[in-house]
Amino acid sequence: MTQVAITGLGVVSPHGEDAQAMFAALMRGESAIRPVFPDLPKPAAAATLQFDGSRWFTKLQLPGVDRVSQLAVAAAEMAVRDAGALRDVAPERLGVYGGCGMGGATALEAAYRGNGRVPPLTIPAFMPNAPASQVAMRLNARGPVFTYSVACASSAVAIAEAAKAVQRGEVDVAIAGGSEALIVPGVVLAWQAMQTLAPVVAGEESRAVRPFAADRAGFALGEGAAFLVLESAERARARGAAAHALLTGWGHSCDATHLTKPDAAGQARAMRAALQVAGLQPSDVGYCNAHGTATRIGDGVEAEALSAVWGDAIGALRVSSTKALHGHLLGAAGALEAAITVLAVKNGQLPPNAHAEQPDPAFGLNLVPAAGLDAPDLRAAVSSSFAFGGSNAVLLFERS
Repeated sequence: MTQVAITGLGVVSPHGEDAQAMFAALMRGESAIRPVFPDLPKPAAAATLQFDGSRWFTKLQLPGVDRVSQLAVAAAEMAVRDAGALRDVAPERLGVYGGCGMGGATALEAAYRGNGRVPPLTIPAFMPNAPASQVAMRLNARGPVFTYSVACASSAVAIAEAAKAVQRGEVDVAIAGGSEALIVPGVVLAWQAMQTLAPVVAGEESRAVRPFAADRAGFALGEGAAFLVLESAERARARGAAAHALLTGWGHSCDATHLTKPDAAGQARAMRAALQVAGLQPSDVGYCNAHGTATRIGDGVEAEALSAVWGDAIGALRVSSTKALHGHLLGAAGALEAAITVLAVKNGQLPPNAHAEQPDPAFGLNLVPAAGLDAPDLRAAVSSSFAFGGSNAVLLFERS
């Protein structure tokens, strides 16, 4: 069976644009969650980022390129640079697999608030497949270019589908990941209306998200993009490229029970499927970068699923949700957290489950402490993404 290697990582994250520096900030427990939109009726907080689109697009191009696509192009280009430029790939053998949950929110917000003047490029700017299409144009990718819009599982699904394409020989190289840029007033108001966001206390915004804690109360939105370069391990070796890690397993499932309420049995099916594809037992996996949204229901369901799959080995599985520090990137969450999990395996370090001073005793999870952990013997780790609509996606990475 063809092994799939991760040879490039590119991120535009609330912790910066250098993947290793981002990981170091997470290991230090630095939160990027800050107050946003003080004029809203209720206080709000999110993990935003500083980004200059003019570094990547000309003044003529920018009006038709939403922030979500700008972030995607930047992350994808950095991933390709990290992989070694890939100049030997025929354009017809290069594919782009992108995840995006909601598309160009900035373009829509500008249209709604434009006092009757709607920019003529609003439609192509906000369509959910714009990020993948912009990446394809930038990288001259003329193979398959797909967008997966599966809510919070979007980019995890995209990465799994890209791995399958590499394994089947449909492409030589795949650029896979996702982008999301939804920090605009209208979207924040909509999430507040769902009552899933963590309450904001002045001066305490950075600690608002507490995954798996007894006093957890919801998540904070984040924005950003992450892309991975996938190719066969054989091809990587032939061109002298070092692999960050191997993507050896993936699993998908649908709860088929409720549009917004998660289901432990459905999540467990995706976890078991990833283990089966990788040919591993639960005890072989030492770390889980959990979906961990810090909602009252969601964390409990995920803990139940983990316990069902890992069984007696659950105590040896270290668990953390990095959303406590970088927020919930929705359609890009799976890609950013996949990149973090790849670096955890590569570096032999586990990022903390921050702000859970009092873990919920009902879960029985072995949470990574606030200081993070060195894990030099870590061989395999999973990253889980569970979406509204009941779609579940789990990626399994092994040390190369």
